[in-house]
Amino acid sequence: MNDIRQPLDARAVSLMLLLCILWGGQQSVIKLVADDMSPTLQISLRSAIGMVLIAAFMAWRGISFALHKGPWRAGVVVGLLFGFEFLFIGEGLRHTTASHMAVFLYTAPIFTALGLHFFIPSERLSGKQWVGIALCFIGIAVAFLGGFTKPTISTDILWGDFLGLIAGFLWGSTTVVLRMTGLNRIPAAQTTLYQLIAAFLVLLFAAMISEQMTVNWTPELIVALAAQGVIIAFFTLLIWFWLLTHYLASRLASFTFLTPLFGVAFGVLLLDDPLDMAFVLGAALVIVGVSIVNYPKSRQG
Repeated sequence: MNDIRQPLDARAVSLMLLLCILWGGQQSVIKLVADDMSPTLQISLRSAIGMVLIAAFMAWRGISFALHKGPWRAGVVVGLLFGFEFLFIGEGLRHTTASHMAVFLYTAPIFTALGLHFFIPSERLSGKQWVGIALCFIGIAVAFLGGFTKPTISTDILWGDFLGLIAGFLWGSTTVVLRMTGLNRIPAAQTTLYQLIAAFLVLLFAAMISEQMTVNWTPELIVALAAQGVIIAFFTLLIWFWLLTHYLASRLASFTFLTPLFGVAFGVLLLDDPLDMAFVLGAALVIVGVSIVNYPKSRQG
């Protein structure tokens, strides 16, 4: 496959907007049924659903299942990064709000941009982008420090926020590995299968050892779990990794700053998440920083 990525076209823009909306809402859906099933176990089971659907898709399209004959070492690394990313998301959602998780998780483009800057010459950051990165990290500091100075903000929430930030770092690292290795030359379905197998196993093991296996099977839980498995773990992941193999990662990332906006909106509307002013200011700085980092790249021809 040619390593040259296409500029964003109408199809890529439409798909990215759809992904941002779906990803923005997923934390709220998990939290809505968290009393019936722990977030960690939810993500494990939705990964299993997605894994089965991806396998069926690969069989239908005649895509090889012989993962060991491809860049399997990179696949293992990406799978583990992905699995632990979602472990931190699941554990973080036990402590913090969906709105907070949406913001801290989607610092991922900052970590992607930093990684690509140091490893890929064509993805060097400009001076303006460094300003964006500085704003992003100032925003993170404001959100955290504001929480420490207000007794109304639980330290439990701050711990969940920190886990969300670690998840963002792992997501950014995953994108860098995908961009730098032979994984960007194999079918997107194969890469997605690597991810889902690892996520299912890592999170299931974590749920078992932390005694989070209790389930209350309600209609709401069944619908939420099915939607997560089909839409999030199958549809959105397959589309995302397909986009990464056809378009510049930095250009795609220019849209992800919209996701925390949708995430906060869903959290407030569906869960009545409270919005502390320090968090609002910090989140605004993070979102502006991410948009600045990715905007110059998205304008390059």
